Amino acid sequence: MEAILLVGGQGTRLRPLTISTPKPLLPTAGVAFLAHQLARAHAAGVERIVFATSYRAEMFEAAFGPHAYGVDLVYVSESQPLGTGGAIRNAARALDCGPDDPVLILNGDILSGHDMRAQVKLHEDAGAEVTLHLTEVDDPTRFGCVPTEGAGRVTAFLEKTSHPVTNQINAGCYVFRRSAIDTIPEDEVVSVERETFPALISSGAVVMGHVESGYWLDVGTPEAFVRGSCDLVLGRIDSPAMPGGPGERLTLAGSTVSPGAVVRGGTTVGRGAVVEAGATVIGSVLLDDAFVAEGATVRDSVLSRGARVGPGAVLDGVILGDGAVVGPGNELCCGLRVWPGIELPPTAVRFSTDA
Repeated sequence: MEAILLVGGQGTRLRPLTISTPKPLLPTAGVAFLAHQLARAHAAGVERIVFATSYRAEMFEAAFGPHAYGVDLVYVSESQPLGTGGAIRNAARALDCGPDDPVLILNGDILSGHDMRAQVKLHEDAGAEVTLHLTEVDDPTRFGCVPTEGAGRVTAFLEKTSHPVTNQINAGCYVFRRSAIDTIPEDEVVSVERETFPALISSGAVVMGHVESGYWLDVGTPEAFVRGSCDLVLGRIDSPAMPGGPGERLTLAGSTVSPGAVVRGGTTVGRGAVVEAGATVIGSVLLDDAFVAEGATVRDSVLSRGARVGPGAVLDGVILGDGAVVGPGNELCCGLRVWPGIELPPTAVRFSTDA
């Protein structure tokens, strides 16, 4: 089976992490985020994947080459963004399969534990043109809303609405009949959510919904990115690409965690990173060569490559860009983002009075 992996977005919601690295290549539980998708796709029977690239396209082939995690890889780039439908149509020129064969479409910012084999089976058994993975959420107003009838056939595709008719949402993994991809206009900006799916449904084509509400997360925000990495480390979602077994922390080769430090909550400590004695790091992502000094506290945060946190500093829900430095005694919180190379002097930002 073949698949198309959509990885063309700029990841603006995750800046400054994505200034130098595309979102799908960000280290997540010790490996590039895409590694988890490639490994799971291989486990589901996918043998060949076409990368639909755009932003920093050259970095994907440099990262994975022609073969990785048991899957052959091909790279197709867009000279200008074509939307989800346009990207799928553009990448499809590299597919080898026949017109009636299923093609799995994966989004490069979704972490999902759903059963892709079961989704493909439903698609083939129903003779569908497209089969969508649907998941149930408490607040469907932020997502595409997808009602289905009793047998699972999709009756409508409603983009974000304040009055959803169901809590079933589009979870971003699709199975297309190869010939259905060819109905998408070539070299045009097309949205499958706003154009392709509604058009297929209105034409009477069979569009099915595979409803499965297991682990699912859109990692497009800093909070979700940290949560996804920690959930992988803690074993809340399985991934064949994990470089270690589940536990309170993942320490990569060359990292140093002092016996007097507290590091838990699914934290990843990258290669060459250092956590000194008396420091506390909970539920965070420390990339390669990051440094947390004695007495510092880091919670629910990301320290990019070479970022440094000084003695006694407190970070809670913070993103530090590459090489950013937080001096001693600073208190940062509430989604604050520090751009690469910025240095905060001692006690420059505080939310409490000095002791």
